Amino acid sequence: MAPRFTVSYYVRAADEAEARARALDIALEQTVEIPRDVVPKGYVEDEILGKLEALAKDPDGRPGYLAEISYSEDDVGGDFLQFLNIVFGNSSIKPGLKVENIGLSAGILALCPGPKLGIAGLRQRAGIGAQPLLMSAIKPVGLSSAELARRAHDFALGGMHFVKDDHGLVDQRTSPFAERLAACVNAVGEANAKSGGRASFVPNITASAKDLFERAMMAQEAGAGGVMISPALAGYDVIHTLASDPAFTLPIVSHPAFSGANVVSPDTGFSHRCFYGALQRLMGADAAIYPNFGGRFGFTREECQSIAKACATDMGGPKAIVPAPGGGMNLGRVPEMRDAYGNDVMYLIGGALLQDTDIVSASRRIVEAVAR
Repeated sequence: MAPRFTVSYYVRAADEAEARARALDIALEQTVEIPRDVVPKGYVEDEILGKLEALAKDPDGRPGYLAEISYSEDDVGGDFLQFLNIVFGNSSIKPGLKVENIGLSAGILALCPGPKLGIAGLRQRAGIGAQPLLMSAIKPVGLSSAELARRAHDFALGGMHFVKDDHGLVDQRTSPFAERLAACVNAVGEANAKSGGRASFVPNITASAKDLFERAMMAQEAGAGGVMISPALAGYDVIHTLASDPAFTLPIVSHPAFSGANVVSPDTGFSHRCFYGALQRLMGADAAIYPNFGGRFGFTREECQSIAKACATDMGGPKAIVPAPGGGMNLGRVPEMRDAYGNDVMYLIGGALLQDTDIVSASRRIVEAVAR
């Protein structure tokens, strides 16, 4: 018998009988995808078919149950995308089902070694100890590479540890990727030479698969300090593949664009902690950007804290990564953010700093406030 891993699902149901029936349907749908009475006896029934291991009332008071279902490593076949398919393939199309958590087996841990650097590696790259990391974003789309590089320079001079592309910056004619990459790496390098800092530029490499991998290596050769990818746009395996490539050594920042439908429903999709925490680590992301509470996207404080906790909890192998809440972050909210997240966090502060006519001074005020 092959080892088994588990997935916990929230199942919306009026009573235990309905919840059990729906849970058993998940076990079928995610594996053999045929009626229960025609599942072949022997290996298929005993090994391949998902097994309902536990069923209990939802502890959060939602009108349903938590079902824990185990799956054989043989279902996965050593394939990362098939692992995701087993976790929530066809069943993701059905309403009232939500992936809450994933329990990993030794085989899945071997398949998903996680990030190369994690939060410890990002701090080392930034030259800091156990304190919050800081990141800013150059924007908007439509500015020239020179104008964007000037903003990158000022963010870096002001003390930001990482300066990234806005997720909408790709290869537009106003700022082609290669031109912007070179300009921003040079600009951040100039700022570091003036300040003695160790800021890094992080280009957005979200693109078609061919271009994405080419841009990843281009960024590494140009002296970038990381790359950013939106996995819900580019594909979940791209981060996994890039993080597993021994020739690629830069940290990977995951951006949440196009992923909202996975989490915003209270009873369909994924829990916030699973999608923006556990899955990002299993892909191999070193930092996971997600919408901060109190901003324009509607995530609650509890949901955001659950993500941060999932970025750090012991998974039996993958390194802890850095949660990077963004949106609605400004100088006045620093004490609130420190209270919510502690030190193991990366603050993503963009628009609020760009509102100031002096980006360098605005950045320094944020650095000082976080240090206090």
